[in-house]
Amino acid sequence: MKRRELMRLGAAVLLAPMLLPRVVAAQSKYPERTIKLLVPFPPGGVNDPVGRIWADKMKPLLGTVVVENQGGAGGALGAGSVARAQPDGYTILLGASGAMFIHPVATSQPTYDPVKDFRPIAILAFAPLCFVVHPSLPVRSLKELIDYAKANPGMLSYGSTGVGSLPHVSGELFKILAKTPDITHVPYKGAGPMLTDLMGGQIPFAYPTLTAQVIALHRSGKLRMLAVSTAHRNDAAPEIPTAAEAGLPGMVAQNVIGLYVPARTPQAIIEQLAQATRKVAADPDFQKQLSASGAESFLDSTPAKARQIVADEIARYTPVIKAIGLKLD
Repeated sequence: MKRRELMRLGAAVLLAPMLLPRVVAAQSKYPERTIKLLVPFPPGGVNDPVGRIWADKMKPLLGTVVVENQGGAGGALGAGSVARAQPDGYTILLGASGAMFIHPVATSQPTYDPVKDFRPIAILAFAPLCFVVHPSLPVRSLKELIDYAKANPGMLSYGSTGVGSLPHVSGELFKILAKTPDITHVPYKGAGPMLTDLMGGQIPFAYPTLTAQVIALHRSGKLRMLAVSTAHRNDAAPEIPTAAEAGLPGMVAQNVIGLYVPARTPQAIIEQLAQATRKVAADPDFQKQLSASGAESFLDSTPAKARQIVADEIARYTPVIKAIGLKLD
């Protein structure tokens, strides 16, 4: 090694102990300004209220968190913008299943990789999908819906919140498991127009995320819920059976709502956000508000557990996406 290189190396070694406290001090001051939580969907649905409830609960712990809605491409536009943001902890993504587990797999040239471009902070909530029909459809259980579809091939259609959305891919999974390939998919630009057409009888069947609105429409008799697609009944609608209880144990589909930051975000900041989030998740009022929205909180999430859930969900939906030939290009 040349003498000049040795001198440069020696200087770096001498400076390292002096620079390290500055780096630690800079991170220990986090946050010094407002944090932005990007919700990659328009206001409404289940993702937006989950994000706003979390942001409100974080104020006593980390200061002001502003919520910014940036819809488009099923959440992929907003997710992509966070992947390219400064990795300083001041831009956080509220990522949901469509953007994190479906879009990157179903796109030949995705603008982000959900594993390589993000680091998870925590899974905030799980929101089940549910089978909902117009009251005129002569079925009162998921089994009766399957029997009706088989007895009337080509006569039944279902609505989803868009091509490539979680309700779409999960709806196709239902068709595979129920052996009802003749059910026609009708995509909509969001839950609002889909539910409007369902109430109006333009479509007989839909597969939305369970929300307080859907529960209210069911209890008022304007719609009829048949089942939820989770392993256990939902606390907000305990009278509704699961798909497994109806004979489809593999029909598990839920919107996994989590917090993500750009991949190069310092570990100290991730741990600080994760610890604050665990405190929020343990708050009974937070759990109550989530339950009222149709979602269920994940009480013991950590970055490591969140990372495993991301891997498991991608593994769950990838074969379904390939089986139906879904391409979002």
